[in-house]
Amino acid sequence: MLKHLPNFLTCCNLVCGCLGIIFLFEDSTIPTAYYVLAAGVFDFFDGFAARLVKANSPIGKDLDSLADMVSFGALPALFIYKKLSFESPLPYLPYLGLFIAVCSALRLAKFNIDETQSNSFKGLPVPANAIFITGLSFLTQPIFDIIHSPITVSIITIVFSLLMVSRFDLFALKFKNYSWVDNKIRFTFLLLSVLLVVLLHWASLPLLIILYLAMSLSLQSVLK
Repeated sequence: MLKHLPNFLTCCNLVCGCLGIIFLFEDSTIPTAYYVLAAGVFDFFDGFAARLVKANSPIGKDLDSLADMVSFGALPALFIYKKLSFESPLPYLPYLGLFIAVCSALRLAKFNIDETQSNSFKGLPVPANAIFITGLSFLTQPIFDIIHSPITVSIITIVFSLLMVSRFDLFALKFKNYSWVDNKIRFTFLLLSVLLVVLLHWASLPLLIILYLAMSLSLQSVLK
């Protein structure tokens, strides 16, 4: 029974993504970011459970990518589509949101065949992108008005889509041990993340992703 736990958790990730899409177009008062976060929790624990019960399998790997494509690819893409549909004066601009879905699919496909991404990532992970995109809805005025203008949303969509398929090295939150020397950047990121969440609550979500990118890129420049 335990060997099926990882795939069950992956399916929970998928269900969260589907629910997010359903409620997004039903104008639910529940923010889309909640479903993305819930999917992210299941996405984290399915891998943890697979390692714990030693149930890694090719079907589990493929199922994980398919679930991620819905929760972290299609959901944020449709989130941008709907946002631009309401706010853009240009009839075709909302379809720019589909660029997120395309780049998410490419990112996931590359990750599945790239054996070098066990300790770090090449490009922005799709869950991080989805959290950033949907987390923008928690920003308050006057930042809200600036961030949610059609021009700003379009720029964000393009930039973060390209970040997913970039070759930037970004650190992974995977601990082989818990020593400070080997995990300084991870512990620092987690500490700063907790402080941001305490101070800004849900509005901290997009800032956490910006912090993650900034720390990763700064680490990369130091190593060079």
